[in-house]
Amino acid sequence: MASGNIVQDSFLQSVLDASSHARQQCLHLVDLAERSALPASQTLPDTTKDQLSHLQRQLNADLGSLRESSREAIFEVRGTKQSTAEARQEIDRLHLQLQNLYYEERHLRGEISACESYDHPYQQLPLIPVEEFLDLKPEHTNDDEKQLMFARIGHELAEREALEQQRQGLLKRKHGLVAHNKKRKDDLASLDKDLETFIDVHISFLASYRWCFTDKI
Repeated sequence: MASGNIVQDSFLQSVLDASSHARQQCLHLVDLAERSALPASQTLPDTTKDQLSHLQRQLNADLGSLRESSREAIFEVRGTKQSTAEARQEIDRLHLQLQNLYYEERHLRGEISACESYDHPYQQLPLIPVEEFLDLKPEHTNDDEKQLMFARIGHELAEREALEQQRQGLLKRKHGLVAHNKKRKDDLASLDKDLETFIDVHISFLASYRWCFTDKI
C-alpha cells in the first residue's frame, strides 16, 4: 500500500516526499560514482568531479532539510499523541458519565414503576362511590382524576371528623350519666345505712319501753 494512502497530514506527506527525493539523490550519486570509477593511477575528469560535488552538496542540503523536517515531524507526532491521549481520556470520562446516566435512568425507571404499582393506602379507604359523591358535590363534576380523589378524601375526612365529634359528645354524655348513676347509687347506699340505723334505734327503743311497761304491771 502506498504511503500516500496511509498518511493524510500534508506536513508528514511533505517529509515523506523529501525523504524519497533524498533517496533518489543518493541512488543517483552512487550510480554516477560507479560509472565514473577509474583505476587508482587515473584521476576523474573535472566535469565529473564538479558533477559529483554538485550532487553531494545538493544531497547534503536535502539531508539537512530532511533532518529538520524529521525533528518537526517527531515533535508534531508527540503533540498528536498527547492530544490523542487527552481526547481518549475525555472520551473515557464521557463514556463513564454516560454509563452512570444509563444506570441512573434504569434506577429512576424502576422507582417510577414501583411507585405506579404501589398499593397506596388511600386506595383502600372506604370512600363513597364517585356517582354518589358527585350527587352530593356537583361542583366537582369537571375535576380531573387527581382533583376528584383529593375532594373525595377531603369529604371522607370531614365526615369522619363530624362522626368523631358526635362520638366524643356521646362519650362525654355517657361519662356524665355514669357519674350521675354512681352518685344516686351512693345516695341510696347512704339511705339504706341510715334506714338500718333508724330501725336498730327504733327496735332498741321499743324493747326498753316494753321492759318499763312490764315492770309497772
